[in-house]
Amino acid sequence: MLPVRDPDRARVWRAALSVALATAAYGVSFGALATASGLSVAQACVLSLVLFSGGSQFAIVGVIAAGGVGAGGAAIAGAALLGVRNLFYSVRMSPIIGPGSWRRIAAAHLTIDESTAVGTAQPTPSLQRLGFWVTGLGVFLGWNATTLVGALLGDLLGDVRGFGLDAAASAAFLGLLWPRLRQRQALAVACASAVIAVVAVPWLPVGVPVLITVVVAVLVGATNWLGRERAT
Repeated sequence: MLPVRDPDRARVWRAALSVALATAAYGVSFGALATASGLSVAQACVLSLVLFSGGSQFAIVGVIAAGGVGAGGAAIAGAALLGVRNLFYSVRMSPIIGPGSWRRIAAAHLTIDESTAVGTAQPTPSLQRLGFWVTGLGVFLGWNATTLVGALLGDLLGDVRGFGLDAAASAAFLGLLWPRLRQRQALAVACASAVIAVVAVPWLPVGVPVLITVVVAVLVGATNWLGRERAT
């Protein structure tokens, strides 16, 4: 039960759990897509447990689905580059998490888009910590549970691409990207990446266009190009 006498904490719990439930729904698509790409149920589940980064996981199975095992190197490189953003998140979250080796190790694994967003949106350090941990743990448990469900579903049905689940990765990325297109920087990165991908796909091996677009996004984010609005 949430403490009624503390409405601020109750509000954070509601926000964190709603984000965790919404994010967990993507896990079904990932699990099914992973088995359709050639991974076993166990491999799909271990990937969610160990990597635990939705964007990177979709990048891996998406590239493997298109190019097979031979594209594994490009898939891993693309996933690693997508995970670079978590380094920037950790800088912001470090003072919020507080001291303690085990706490920081656990926090490093749970530092994702959702936990960082909910945590940093709170007005006080204690509520920021609460938002981070509830969201991170909620997403971790829900994501891994639904990955198992999706992987079992995909394994039972065979080639789930006949149901259109091969587009799950693209749909998931679009769902994550769409709300951010109101920002000038995100819109510029999206347009540039789309153009680069369309031009590069016919000429380069599978997975390489993904690497190029990820590098573009990382460089823009690292330099904060177009991120600062002009003074008025």
